[in-house]
Amino acid sequence: MTAKQVIVVGAGPTGLAVAAELALAGISCVILEKRAHTANITRAFGVSARTLELLDARGLADAVLARGHRIPAAQPNVNVFIDFTPLTSRYNFMLIVPQSGTEGVLERRCHELGVVIDRGAEVVGLTQDDDGVDVDIAGPDGPRTERAAYVVGCDGAHSAVRRELDAEFVGIQYDVHLLLADVRLADPPHDMLFARANEKGIQLLIPFGDGYHRSISFLHGASASDQAPTLEEVGAASRQIAGGDYGLAEMRWSTRFHSERKQAKHYRFGRVFLAGDAAHVHSPAGAQGMNTGIGDAMNLGWKLAATIRGTAPAWLLDTYESERHPVGGQVLKVTDRMFRLVMIRSKALQKIARLGMRTALGIEAIHRLPRLFLSGFLVSYPPRGNKPHKLAGKRAPDITVGGTRLAAALRSGRFVLVDSTTAGSAARLAQSEYGEHVTTLAGSVTETSDGAVPDVMLVRPDGYVAWAIDGGGAGAVDTSVSCALAEWCGRPQAITA
Repeated sequence: MTAKQVIVVGAGPTGLAVAAELALAGISCVILEKRAHTANITRAFGVSARTLELLDARGLADAVLARGHRIPAAQPNVNVFIDFTPLTSRYNFMLIVPQSGTEGVLERRCHELGVVIDRGAEVVGLTQDDDGVDVDIAGPDGPRTERAAYVVGCDGAHSAVRRELDAEFVGIQYDVHLLLADVRLADPPHDMLFARANEKGIQLLIPFGDGYHRSISFLHGASASDQAPTLEEVGAASRQIAGGDYGLAEMRWSTRFHSERKQAKHYRFGRVFLAGDAAHVHSPAGAQGMNTGIGDAMNLGWKLAATIRGTAPAWLLDTYESERHPVGGQVLKVTDRMFRLVMIRSKALQKIARLGMRTALGIEAIHRLPRLFLSGFLVSYPPRGNKPHKLAGKRAPDITVGGTRLAAALRSGRFVLVDSTTAGSAARLAQSEYGEHVTTLAGSVTETSDGAVPDVMLVRPDGYVAWAIDGGGAGAVDTSVSCALAEWCGRPQAITA
């Protein structure tokens, strides 16, 4: 039996992102993946603005952007559009990219950081004690057991880790199934976001930008099957709903998606965590699945690393569940409502629903909420303290300080202390006492797209504001900074040295 610090189960986007975060922080980990080979799958295809910001904070956004196709709006229903261009972000769009493209970027980062991906390794048992977790594995060389201090289950909707934990997975399965396929069209529609619907079903076509489109079809009353749809079946569905198949000529991938709305009652079980689809599954409406999983990974990774290194406060690791479980719950609620609106069968009710949505979205105050939800900008976490700053727990503003972008400063995976005061004493204090764990960014704010910036703020490794302060004398600010650093980052290095 070998021993590792962390075993990550599942080499999808969530598992790869968790492992990359841990390895960046110097934590040894291995990924166990049931699939023997890298799969060229495209199940998830929409990368949100917030996910792109998180990837930017690790220097990965440009590589994902190069593989994708930018669209300025989403279409949650036929002829109903949600515009991303007003977002205060350099990523004011949704990126359409095959899941394999996003996985490829994350997998390359894992390899660069020394993470081993053990393919063909299926988890068949799991037990834990006060000191670690034993994972029983069936692999090509026979059964074996691996031991680790912690395990993170990122192994999808049918998670073996969740099964071995006997974790409650609460919710429903929709009595519908979707035909998903990546197809090449000889005569594609001119609409960038194409949708058709009638009493027979719904048809969506979304361009990848590489000559292929994602075809999403739902036929009312179609018989269920576990077999992947054929090219002929995809074409027939399109002809029934949209009146034609747009020169359907080739299919590189297809699957039949049985949609569910379920969430694990807990995300933490002692030394074992659930993330991504292992923790929550929902309808594909709004393209939230992979984005929520990567958000889980970015939240958990730095907290678990700090706990293993011994620099985390005692309360920190429990905040993975307390912060991310409500996010997952909200995603389930909103995508359920979107899905039910799309699945209305009555032609008259369809028209009423779409008219109501278009009318409501014509009001900017209403349009803003779905824009922020789909982009991931609505995600925030409960702030700590009695009188927290208004930005505490929220996405850190997209700023450049002293010529350095905050995203660039975050690429080490450490906390960033931003000091935009003239004196700069808070930055000097953080550098002297926490230099090994905190990056400092000091100087005047030369660029911002998010309004006013606090005088001093402590930004978490996942790009959310841990603490901030405006005004006050230098002495008072420095005292507050010291308290915030001690609360979030443990004892200063001058004491622990």
